[in-house]
Amino acid sequence: MASEKAYLEYILEQLSGADGVTYRPMMGEYILYVQGKVIGGIYDDRFLVKPTKAAAALMPDARTELPYEGGKEMLLVENVENRAFLETLLDAMLPELPAPKKKR
Repeated sequence: MASEKAYLEYILEQLSGADGVTYRPMMGEYILYVQGKVIGGIYDDRFLVKPTKAAAALMPDARTELPYEGGKEMLLVENVENRAFLETLLDAMLPELPAPKKKR
């Protein structure tokens, strides 16, 4: 099941306080970036983030879910209504994420 563009727009609005949030459509889903780093994405109308130590600490009860069959487990963000929490989450995750790969 592909994600709805309306759900992506809702999440982007909720993340509008964070600096440098972008996305890229990928096979009916959306990969989310912050300052060029992949933080997670929208998969089947679910906001999933990479399971960094910071994300796990901020969401200790978060369920792990597969973004798609054969994908790596990610953390489900259920508290998408709380913009302050989302900004804190992204800020905490950012230092733990690898730098973007340089394009050749």
